[in-house]
Amino acid sequence: MLDLKFIRENPDAVKIAIKNKNEKADVDHVLDLDRKRRDLTTEAQSLKEKRNKVSDDIAKLKRSGGDASAAIQEMRLVSDRVAGLDSELREVDEALQKELLWIPNIPHESVPVGPDETFNVDIRYWGDKPKFDFEPAPHWELGDKLGLFDLARGAKISGSGFLLFTGMGAKLERALINFMVDLHTSRHGFVELSPPFVVTEETMTGTGQIPKLRDDMYRIEDTNLYLIPTAEVPVTNTHRDETIPETRLPLKYVAYTPCFRKEAGAHGKDTRGLIRVHQFDKVEMVMFSHPERSWQAIEELVECAEAVLQALELPYRVRLLSTGDLSFSAAKCYDLEVFSAGVDKYLEVSSCSNFTDFQARRANIRFKPEGGKSQYVHTLNGSGLALPRTVIAIIENYQTAKGTVRVPVALRSYLGGLDEIA
Repeated sequence: MLDLKFIRENPDAVKIAIKNKNEKADVDHVLDLDRKRRDLTTEAQSLKEKRNKVSDDIAKLKRSGGDASAAIQEMRLVSDRVAGLDSELREVDEALQKELLWIPNIPHESVPVGPDETFNVDIRYWGDKPKFDFEPAPHWELGDKLGLFDLARGAKISGSGFLLFTGMGAKLERALINFMVDLHTSRHGFVELSPPFVVTEETMTGTGQIPKLRDDMYRIEDTNLYLIPTAEVPVTNTHRDETIPETRLPLKYVAYTPCFRKEAGAHGKDTRGLIRVHQFDKVEMVMFSHPERSWQAIEELVECAEAVLQALELPYRVRLLSTGDLSFSAAKCYDLEVFSAGVDKYLEVSSCSNFTDFQARRANIRFKPEGGKSQYVHTLNGSGLALPRTVIAIIENYQTAKGTVRVPVALRSYLGGLDEIA
């Protein structure tokens, strides 16, 4: 959520940000509601002050034996008016808060301006694409041949877009999760959490999924609960309505969770195999940073995600997202895309975002400098990494001419020393 004072003082800048992010929030309506709220507050406050003064006058008249009936009648009318103003003020304030939830975060000045992903900027590349003396197979062929997953039975159980990993595929998935969590805790200093996979609407609102993305979320019928789209949601909300001592910043958490999203495979894009699914596993990093250090923190977060791909020896690129490809809540975001030989394309496996104080305002997360006033923290998150696209890259990039898949050295200890999946 943006600071209302900032919107009031910078309406044109907010309107430009909304346009550049392809959003449709109504800034003028917000400002109208804000003016109405302030006018109502001023009038109500004035009448309350008058009521207090006249009440004292009435008491003095009664003590002196005077006639206070006219003043009492006037105060009844004033009280009725105050009650009406308070009721109207509550309605206006509620409407204003709802409208504020639709205004996106302001992109950082370093974010390229453009309407869509074609304006994203390549920052760097790492590693060499694998070279084969045979035609590399896509992961769905290799997975079927090696018994790593069963797409047909996954669809039978839950419908299209849901996966059933089998045998060594299930072990590979579990090995990757353990490897990534261990890497982030032991090398990068993150504290591991194991959060709930179901959260309240208030929790989803705190990180910006609701109301903007309500229709993309899985809601549990007849409840106030949703299946999480990412661990960012419960982990960020662990400090909702809290004030963190400045000396504890930055706080760094990592968590594995499944993720549930309705929009997977929209418009028929990348619907074959494991690329776009409704449920997938992900290891997520979340940081609570001092505002003065958050822009350095996002670069560090990207490096933590890169470390996973480098350890797995998977070629990738880092891209800075344009305003039109930036999420609703983010001020800046880098995507990490791993190259996968079988499908011959780069696949997103991580997004690392700085939300500045946008989520902190929605979730009321502050920090307290010693001797100073409390301020909102900056929140950041990054995938470290998302599966199963990481699985895709391993299967396709490490395949051999004989149809087997070599196991990356970094994972072998997690698979009992296995060096090849056959």
